[in-house]
Amino acid sequence: MLPVVLDCADWPIILVGAGPLAVRRLALLDAAESCAVSVFAPTEDPALQKAAGSRSVPRAPTEAEIAAARLMLVAGLGPADGEPLAALARRHRVLVNVEDEPLNCDFHMPAIVRRGALLLTVSTGGRSPVLAGRLRRWLAERFGPEWAGRLDAAADVRTQLRTAGRGDEVSSAVNVLIDRERWLP
Repeated sequence: MLPVVLDCADWPIILVGAGPLAVRRLALLDAAESCAVSVFAPTEDPALQKAAGSRSVPRAPTEAEIAAARLMLVAGLGPADGEPLAALARRHRVLVNVEDEPLNCDFHMPAIVRRGALLLTVSTGGRSPVLAGRLRRWLAERFGPEWAGRLDAAADVRTQLRTAGRGDEVSSAVNVLIDRERWLP
């Protein structure tokens, strides 16, 4: 596994699904902000339609729509639907994740704690989503909402020093800030 964080601002993304799993994936995409997401619901799903609003398309995506995407998430559908969608995505070199079907995934979704722009993630490579979820909750208890402001403060120090032409002092200055404010034990 290669851990990466994607800036999906200019990426056309497709979510295909139904039920609570698809709604949860949509919430994850929406939390990332600025992702251009089209939501396809092959079966009637009022909760997903409500969450997706104008992005909701009440059918499966066409091959052309999949080919135009850069990333596709499939959630809440069975293997009979997930496997052919994954194969089609791969044929068009679209990264795909079919929830709970590791063999139909090009990547796995980590468990996420989001504090502003700070992301804390846990991945088990798809081997134990339950363990990843437990670790996510453990991290969330220890890294509360105050961490969004802490990241902003560290970023401000970095920006000020780089603007002043003192980029070589950033690591030291941020470490001093962390220690002085006692952010970590």
